[in-house]
Amino acid sequence: MHRLPQTFHLAAHVLRFADKEPDRIALVRVAPHGKLEEWSFGRLAAAVYGTAARLSGLGVRPGDRVLLRIGNTIDFPVVFLAVTVAGGVPAIASATLTVPEITALANDIRPAHVVVAPGVSQPDGAWPRIPLGDLAKSSNLAPLSPKPGDPHRPGYIVTTSGTSGRPQAVLHAHRAIWARQSMVDGWYGLRHDDRVLHAGAFNWTYTLGTGLLDPWAAGATAIIPESAESQDLPGLIQRHCATIFASAPGVYRQMLRHWTGASDALRHGLSAGEKLADPIRSDWESKTGTAIHEAFGMSECSTFVSGAPRRPAPAGAIGYPQPGRRINALDPDHGPGRTGTLAIATDDPGLMLGYLTDGVLDTLPVSGPWFPTGDRVEIREDGAVSYLGREDDMMNAGGFRVSPLEVEAALADHPEIRDAAAIEFAVKETASIIVACYVAETVLDEAALSSHMSERLAPYKLPRRFIHMDALPRGANGKLLRRALRREVRDDQA
Repeated sequence: MHRLPQTFHLAAHVLRFADKEPDRIALVRVAPHGKLEEWSFGRLAAAVYGTAARLSGLGVRPGDRVLLRIGNTIDFPVVFLAVTVAGGVPAIASATLTVPEITALANDIRPAHVVVAPGVSQPDGAWPRIPLGDLAKSSNLAPLSPKPGDPHRPGYIVTTSGTSGRPQAVLHAHRAIWARQSMVDGWYGLRHDDRVLHAGAFNWTYTLGTGLLDPWAAGATAIIPESAESQDLPGLIQRHCATIFASAPGVYRQMLRHWTGASDALRHGLSAGEKLADPIRSDWESKTGTAIHEAFGMSECSTFVSGAPRRPAPAGAIGYPQPGRRINALDPDHGPGRTGTLAIATDDPGLMLGYLTDGVLDTLPVSGPWFPTGDRVEIREDGAVSYLGREDDMMNAGGFRVSPLEVEAALADHPEIRDAAAIEFAVKETASIIVACYVAETVLDEAALSSHMSERLAPYKLPRRFIHMDALPRGANGKLLRRALRREVRDDQA
């Protein structure tokens, strides 16, 4: 990785091809029913810089945190970049979060403004609102241009589920976008002439980075289907001559059931969000004749370990540290070594500034010069990293990390449930679901339980199975014994 520049602006970096090649296609938006809309780099930059001027005219000031509540449309990345050009700090979170969930996040972020779109949950409270429609209204303001500054200044906010039991607001610096260049060769194998099709929504963090910002920064074309079922994806890959396909493992699993033929343009696939199962990898390789390159990362630092075309991961490993990244395996008894908690150097330019709590930036949780991830790994002699599992009990559902405490808190709100626990359960080698175990006088109606949970949690956090139990396994001090619970559920479902 090159030396971090003294001044930097993330939007200027992402849109640098707008001046070099303004007519080059930056985005192919595949609308429902296959209707296409193409955006050149010139059009994209004009939309961003014009929207920035409108945001400034509506009161967004340098340093303001701006919470985005926008659905799966091109407006999302445009407004995200525009807020940074106006000097603000955009904050993004899943559009599927419930009102209580987004309200809790807003209380941590303390936004100066909330950009709201119809149909997307909004936080309770007296936060100043900017309707998305107001940004589309004509304006006589001259477009704003990004002003480079300290690369360490706040740039944007993403959210993650932490061990606290609810989503946390993660504050990143502008430099985090610069640090993503490590992924270009260390994971993507990205080229100027690539056409990258990402199967996720515009407003998913994975899509925003891997599917949009990184291809644009390289001058490549992003292809985003606004609404596509898994059976549609093979046809989209072939029809739009995608050279790289990116998604979460669960999408690969579903899509491969409908794979009908080869695509001459396709070079490889990219996978992140959860561990890629070997059967999915093998099925992809046999049907496409290409490889899937897996990456490991987290909201606090995006991806930093991965396989890549130039250096594929060996069997049983995730991959290698990306160029310029320094990692370690921390063992509380023996110090840094070959097996332990995966950690990344605290001077990594992609590492977050910290978590926001009640609007205040917390001290970065570190262990000496290392930021521990909470994931247990083995670092092989050649530097390849093998994933051994979570140190804590975080669950993974469809590429999203979910805290069991969030699910358990929603279960505890049910008047008939006396005790509850949530676990991840493998229904097959390639797929896991969230299972809710509860203690009540009688077996409760599953439809009613699902309705109760959907009022409190985003869809991806919802249990797919409910199990009534006489009691949950607990130790002498009352602590839930999750391993014992998993064994009970596994034996019961066998």
